[in-house]
Amino acid sequence: MTLRYLLDTNVLSEPTRPQPNPLVMAKLKLHEREIATASIVWHELLFGCQRLPESKKRSNLERYLQEVVYLNIPVLSYDQESAKWHAQERSHLVNLGKTPPFADGQIAAIAYVNNLILVTNNISDYQDFLDLRLENWHLTTIY
Repeated sequence: MTLRYLLDTNVLSEPTRPQPNPLVMAKLKLHEREIATASIVWHELLFGCQRLPESKKRSNLERYLQEVVYLNIPVLSYDQESAKWHAQERSHLVNLGKTPPFADGQIAAIAYVNNLILVTNNISDYQDFLDLRLENWHLTTIY
């Protein structure tokens, strides 16, 4: 299979929640060979984990990141093409009076230049980017 989806942090971390959303879990299983994530998301997950005190929760999260995410999900980089698209979109949005968070712009750029659908529970963070395809697996809604 080929890659179709780029997972945002809130989707990729769903399996670690005490009660994961069953819709997200079903979609993760259904598309397990079609998903990737962004290097920025990988950073956010690692950073969040490393900020936790030593605990069972942190150990479980570290195990999930290493044994599930690292071994099974491609991590796509923010490269020159991503940076170019991001700069164009960021400039366009700032001129409209909208200033998206820098990391969200990077994630959006990676999805866009790799022709992937960005899967997120935070549609409002990404909806102003032009021609970016979005899905919310928490609601199974396509935008």
